[in-house]
Amino acid sequence: MMHTQSIRERALALRKSGFSYTYISSKTGLSKSTLSGWLTEIPYNPNKETIASFGKARAAASARRAELRQQSIQEIRKIAVKEIGKISRRDLFIFGLGLYLGEGCKTNSQIRMINSDSHIIKATIAWFKMLGVKKEQFRMRLHLYPDSDVNQCLQFWSRTTSIPVSQFQKHQVDKRTDKKAKMRHKLPFGTAQLTVQSGGRKEYGVLFFRKIKLWNEVLLSGIKNADVV
Repeated sequence: MMHTQSIRERALALRKSGFSYTYISSKTGLSKSTLSGWLTEIPYNPNKETIASFGKARAAASARRAELRQQSIQEIRKIAVKEIGKISRRDLFIFGLGLYLGEGCKTNSQIRMINSDSHIIKATIAWFKMLGVKKEQFRMRLHLYPDSDVNQCLQFWSRTTSIPVSQFQKHQVDKRTDKKAKMRHKLPFGTAQLTVQSGGRKEYGVLFFRKIKLWNEVLLSGIKNADVV
């Protein structure tokens, strides 16, 4: 079984060692777009092998482009930090509503969020906790692919969300051949489905689902009528 985490770590190590995306792609099977997403902010200093393969001038030009890209990202990050400022409870409340509006379940009275980005899932958990949901009310189910390392994926999501593996439901494996080739490596830890169960707390069952739905209706109505132009 393929260990997807080691592939990511290997790609990271190769980039730090001065190899190009072309070389790393040939050694890992990862697409250049995936590598760009993972490694953009890693300093790039072409090693002797890369220089010999590309030529000194081409390798230097590539390194310079990478340096300028990193500088640009750092400058934009500084501006972003200043513009965002300190996050208030209301900021998190509105942000969470937006997340749920885009990625949350809106049918069958199920309170559920699905995403492959652990940061999004963690932010959603923080939002739910702010609304009074307790840790033991969370359930997780992973949607994986044939090349996924199940145990590794379970440990990753449990570690990053602090939800015990005992609260994970049986995972699902997508065996569709047309999708397997397309998604291979792109979602190394699969997709997480975060669900909130009432756990005997009636206010976090159907009533909570309706409240989230109505919050978003009011929010959308307010945005529609807002004079922001």
